[in-house]
Amino acid sequence: MAIRSLTARVLAVSTVWAVVALVVIGVVISALYRQGSERGFQDLLRAQLYNVINSISVNEKAVLTGSPQLGDLRFSQPQTGWYWIVEPIGEFDTPPLLSTSLGSAKLPIASVDEVPFDIRYERFYTTMDPFGNEVEVAETEVVLDIQGHAARFRVAGNRDVLEADIDRFTRNLTIALSIFGLGGLGVNALTILFGLRPLDQVRRSLEKIRAGESERLDGAFPREIQPLANEVNALIDSNRRIIERARMQVGNLAHSLKTPIAVLLNEARVLEVPHGELVKTQADAMQTQVQIYLSRARIAAQRGSILARTEAQPALERLVRVMRRLNPDRQFSLSINPPGLILAMEQQDVEETVGNLLENAARHAREHVWLSVRPAPEDVHGKDQGRHWIVLDVDDDGPGLNPDQIALAMKRGKRLDESKPGTGLGLSIVSEIVGEYQGTIELSRRDEGGLRAQLVLPAAV
Repeated sequence: MAIRSLTARVLAVSTVWAVVALVVIGVVISALYRQGSERGFQDLLRAQLYNVINSISVNEKAVLTGSPQLGDLRFSQPQTGWYWIVEPIGEFDTPPLLSTSLGSAKLPIASVDEVPFDIRYERFYTTMDPFGNEVEVAETEVVLDIQGHAARFRVAGNRDVLEADIDRFTRNLTIALSIFGLGGLGVNALTILFGLRPLDQVRRSLEKIRAGESERLDGAFPREIQPLANEVNALIDSNRRIIERARMQVGNLAHSLKTPIAVLLNEARVLEVPHGELVKTQADAMQTQVQIYLSRARIAAQRGSILARTEAQPALERLVRVMRRLNPDRQFSLSINPPGLILAMEQQDVEETVGNLLENAARHAREHVWLSVRPAPEDVHGKDQGRHWIVLDVDDDGPGLNPDQIALAMKRGKRLDESKPGTGLGLSIVSEIVGEYQGTIELSRRDEGGLRAQLVLPAAV
């Protein structure tokens, strides 16, 4: 699964790299320490070997004599894995000399073919003593006198001492690298978080702009991010100018068409009935169509804006008051829970959308119209989970509609009741405005009877 957070990505990569690097460093240091320890162990055995050589001689009877004093009690304690052995070579017939620690036992010897002597005429090999100890053997051959009497010298050391020292070092190294690694990861994480704080500041500033709390990216940013902030602010300013220019053009067009349409309507009143009615009907249609396309142009101009905010309670209370005055024989109820909901829409679009639905509801209601507003649930079908939404329900106690009538009512210019005034474009206008804000409109029959028009509109947070 892809990591979407930049901070998490940097932390993950740096953590993996640090762990791998520490493991490799630990393995390399352990290997180097083992090599050094083994060389040191062999140097110790070599030193002991030459101490034994210096302590042994051949007497006048051609017998090996001497008692090496190596300064290590392990050579005198039995079965310790520390031994020295001196054996005659060739026709030199004399008993061998052995350390007390070996007693009468024999130490296995590697053949010269398997482990040959080096240029110093020394060889080192590992074997198992008769007591189960793994020992490292240092061996050489020396001529002891001018008569040519030679002997083979061996000194063996228990490798448990070497392995214990390496294990102790490896354990301490692991603890030290773990502490260093955890500390390094902590410092690395703090460094990354501190380094990426300006990006988090940009994110918070953008959220404030989206929520309508600010109009620009404010703050002092590092020089790597300042050009981005400047470009975003320039884009916001450009977007604002485009919106204002579009609104000005829309207003100019509305004013330029308002007078000619009003003239047509006035002239229609003095014409004969068939012709006057026809002109009046077409002028009304022209006025409605102009309003539709002007609204569409205005919404399209500001659709990309993230600064649109309308408080639901005052705007809807004002609409309900107007509807009560226009329809004194109807009751209107308004419920907003919680009261502080804010719509991410222009106020004019909110009033036009909800006003059309209230007007339709009042036209067909018997006595009562209800308007309720609430936050949408998180699992709104088909909605972006990163945004917040508000649900508006407009209910009436009228006759309601069946599914076929609902489908027909959503078509442009279709009127189900020709006896009541109207152009049949109200729901179509609502649907277009809601669609421009990526919301939805749905008509359904209430369980208690009557019609429910439900809007899902974007919320500002």
